[in-house]
Amino acid sequence: MKRQEKEIIAADVAEKVSRAKSLYLADFSGLSVEKANELRREFRKSGVDYRVVKNTLVRRALRNASGFEKVLEKLNGPTAIALSYDDPISPAKIIQKFIEKHGKPRIKICVVENRIYDGSKLDELARLPTRREVISSVLGSIQSPVVGIIGAVQGLARDLVNILNAIEGKKESSA
Repeated sequence: MKRQEKEIIAADVAEKVSRAKSLYLADFSGLSVEKANELRREFRKSGVDYRVVKNTLVRRALRNASGFEKVLEKLNGPTAIALSYDDPISPAKIIQKFIEKHGKPRIKICVVENRIYDGSKLDELARLPTRREVISSVLGSIQSPVVGIIGAVQGLARDLVNILNAIEGKKESSA
């Protein structure tokens, strides 16, 4: 690979890391091509960017970024990077599910919202709710009182109609 190509790849990785809400470094050794492609498909479905990059290029990409010293320490052996731009937890869920099914890959380190976690914390991260789950929970909490108020207003209107019907019925029977 020529120097210019390496610089382009490093710049691309640096740009993606700067936009990403989370990144996961994995040792993909021992994964067959079929399993690696299966993992790529799962990532693609969730909008996660996954690629294998040389460690030297990742080091070059992260060289100017502060707070990535622990990440640089973990760059040894075969490394794949999963980057998420929307939901920082979805890659953890995908990787955890994949590991449960196939036993690999081994996670080296996770960076979620600029906080660095050891790969052993993947299980804890995977148990966190995704952005979509949090939003639906908040919306459900907001909607619940509104539905209660609407039910109460409808109940009052129904009771008023029943009272008016009863009064009308009494007036007819007494007349």
